[in-house]
Amino acid sequence: MAMKAIVKSVISGDSLLLRGSPGPQGQLPKERVLHLADVQAPRMGTSTREDEDWAFESREFLRALVVGKPVTFTSTHSLPPSDDVPRDIGTAEVNGVDLASELLKNGWAKLKELKRDPTEEDLRKRELEAEARAAGKGIWNPHGPKARTTHYMMPTDSQAFITEWKGQQIDGLVEQVKDGSTLRIRLLMPDGDHQFVNLALAGVRSSRVASKPGESSEPWAEEAKFFTESRLLQRYVRVQLLSLPNATATPFQAGANATAPPPASIFIGSVLHPAGNVAEFLVAAGLARVVDWHAGMLASSGGMERLRAAEKVAKEKRACLYANAPAPSAKSNGTAVNGNTRQFDGTVVRIWSGDQISVIDRDTGKERRIQLSSTRGPRLADPKQAYYAQEAREFLRKRLIGKHVKVHVDFVRPREGEYEEREAATVRYGGQNANIAEQVIEKGFATVVRHKRDDEDRSPEYDKLMAAEQAAAAEGRGLHSGKEVPARKDPLNISESAHRATTFLNGFKRIGRIPAVVDRVAAGSRYRIYLPKDNQVLTLVLSGIRAPRTARNASEASEPFGQEASDFATLRYNQRDVEIEVHDTDKSGGFIGALYLNKTENAAITLVKEGLATVHAYSAENLSWAKQLYDAEAEAKAAKRNIWKDYDEEAEQAAEVPQEDATGPLKTEYLDVIVSDVRTKPNFSFSVQILNTEGIASLEKLMREFSLHHKTVASPPGFVPRGGDLVSAKFSDGQWYRAKVRRASAIKKEAEVTFIDYGNQDTVAFSNIRPLDPKFRSLPGQAHDARLSFVKLVAPESEYHEEAVDRFRALCEGRKLIANVDQREGQLLHLRLIDPTDSSAQNDPYASVNVDLVREGLATIDKKGCKYLASYPGMAKKLREAIATAKRDRAGMFEFGDVEEDD
Repeated sequence: MAMKAIVKSVISGDSLLLRGSPGPQGQLPKERVLHLADVQAPRMGTSTREDEDWAFESREFLRALVVGKPVTFTSTHSLPPSDDVPRDIGTAEVNGVDLASELLKNGWAKLKELKRDPTEEDLRKRELEAEARAAGKGIWNPHGPKARTTHYMMPTDSQAFITEWKGQQIDGLVEQVKDGSTLRIRLLMPDGDHQFVNLALAGVRSSRVASKPGESSEPWAEEAKFFTESRLLQRYVRVQLLSLPNATATPFQAGANATAPPPASIFIGSVLHPAGNVAEFLVAAGLARVVDWHAGMLASSGGMERLRAAEKVAKEKRACLYANAPAPSAKSNGTAVNGNTRQFDGTVVRIWSGDQISVIDRDTGKERRIQLSSTRGPRLADPKQAYYAQEAREFLRKRLIGKHVKVHVDFVRPREGEYEEREAATVRYGGQNANIAEQVIEKGFATVVRHKRDDEDRSPEYDKLMAAEQAAAAEGRGLHSGKEVPARKDPLNISESAHRATTFLNGFKRIGRIPAVVDRVAAGSRYRIYLPKDNQVLTLVLSGIRAPRTARNASEASEPFGQEASDFATLRYNQRDVEIEVHDTDKSGGFIGALYLNKTENAAITLVKEGLATVHAYSAENLSWAKQLYDAEAEAKAAKRNIWKDYDEEAEQAAEVPQEDATGPLKTEYLDVIVSDVRTKPNFSFSVQILNTEGIASLEKLMREFSLHHKTVASPPGFVPRGGDLVSAKFSDGQWYRAKVRRASAIKKEAEVTFIDYGNQDTVAFSNIRPLDPKFRSLPGQAHDARLSFVKLVAPESEYHEEAVDRFRALCEGRKLIANVDQREGQLLHLRLIDPTDSSAQNDPYASVNVDLVREGLATIDKKGCKYLASYPGMAKKLREAIATAKRDRAGMFEFGDVEEDD
């Protein structure tokens, strides 16, 4: 009786494995083996014997003809079953074509020797065989089969094989489906050889099928196997090898110096069929789960994202394996379980470790300690991890401390044992919204937490984190390098005693500013400082100020605003890159000095300005920035900030304002200027630009056109500038400016020039000088030579001259000031320079930089050079008072006694 079935696979050129239809309740179809009667094809090889000649080609012919198709077959003889699978000898047809006849016709099988009288059908088959033999078809080809080697065993050097073929697509034929996600594939190598490999589908895992008698398969295992078999068995696919199955252990779970792995029994990879990736279909059908640790192999190509989408579909349908899955948690931007917002902007104020930071919530001002989601940093207590723990913490510090970040709380880990409740979050920073967890993992300074299969409390970018870890492992970075690097030695505490601190004092004074990191803020004016270059720590006390004390233990009470000062300093300076200057030491081994953030912000001045510290007059009087301290304190008093909230301004208001003699020779002429250049040779002088004029506006326009002009116009060959020429000259910043030649040397091929719009001078090679185009000549030079009215800096031979020049630069160079023209000497302007930010200038018409320099003992009254001083009696009186103050305070040139002034 004729029966029908589907061809599941072709065993050899004369044998088929058939399957019936699924049962009424979805039972898996039964299988049987059918051997084609009266024909014999070459036998396929195994791991213990080689293929017979033409065996693969014979089977391939029949496979292409029937696999996956319905056949009609008749059993003529039954054989004993094998593993409970019935076996028959008989005939089979596909689309009305007899398979045995088709094999004989194309030369892929031989007729067996008959033990019966031949029938007409037998004679017909003999004729087909004879025709094929005569035509040299199939196994009758006189040239013999193509030479190839078939390797039935896995490659011996697994790592070398993966290294050679990783990521490449290789043609393959699925020979066996062991379970829904495990296949045995014949790889058709480019050199013609065949290599069998066992392959686990990347990103998924199906339930395991029983492999031994008496065992039971896991739930849904048989269904998953049938799903894959019906789609891939004996179909051609493209195989992409990705990894060996050894990626589950992290550097925290396995020794870094593990021995070489034995030959692998399986590879991990993707199987690509023209209809799609079977892994995705398996997951969507609920017949496989997603394997998290494969994310590193698939995330970059989007494969993991597609698997997650398929998983979501299966969970929503509650299909098969996901029948009892919990409903997906809808994590919104609303309120977290601890009452805080899930999403907030903030500033990073502390780095605790390679996976924990503290962020100040911008809206609430509350400090929130954050654990980076699904991230595990190295532990300082573990000697093997200590070095990388330090590196991880420093990596986060350099990128995050003081920076604005966007925080999304993914979940809250409840309190457990000794561990406090912790918010786990994704933290992004910078213009690219980079995930800092991904970056620290990619550097090899942290690893990804392996969550339990159904643990939904994880980073929403878990797959990207896994991909980052995969990249770090592939490059052997950090923890994945296999190196056991000893931790850095504990830094030397040079503030341990006053004696030790004193030995470093003079060296620090000579160095000046020293790069450092604020390791800890002990109080508003007291800091623990780390010197990375020398691996030293010290205590720094800010000079010139006194901040309220904070309580050192529970039994003490902080002084008013002590905690506020400490909190402010922590927020602003803790763990920041800073510079320090050391002036002295105290009796306990602390260093007294200054702390600078971003090179310009003096921490002492900032604290005073915020009303969180007061000026300590005795220690401030010798500081070069004492005036700024007093100005900051005056500002805090006026605003009644913090310490000064109850300050009575009227009680300490300044006394009388001196009256100016109105008999000055020049009418008051205030100008907004900027000191564009300061020169010390041959004598001290400077240049200013007068702001808020048509000239400056025209200069800005001219410089834009000037820059474009010099990108297209070349210098004429052989051009030799001469003294007095107006030229274009390239300054040391690489830009072109208008200049006037002072003198030129044809031998050295260079010229000394003055840049007429800024006043500075330089020596420029002829190659960087061009004739000034006429269209740029009409605007007069915008730099004006100037000197200080009434005063002159201490003489060049004085040991205080260099300090005086530096002080003038600090007060004036590059700054916008107000100037009064007290005298004109040809083109030279005699200027009284006034700092617009100096609040005392509002009440004192004589307050100026000129007077400040005299008061600091860095300048004297210039009676010879400024004969017009007598016309300014109010100014003369102010200067005499400044001289008296300098002598009293032994400031500058008066440090060692009186100094004779010029008459």
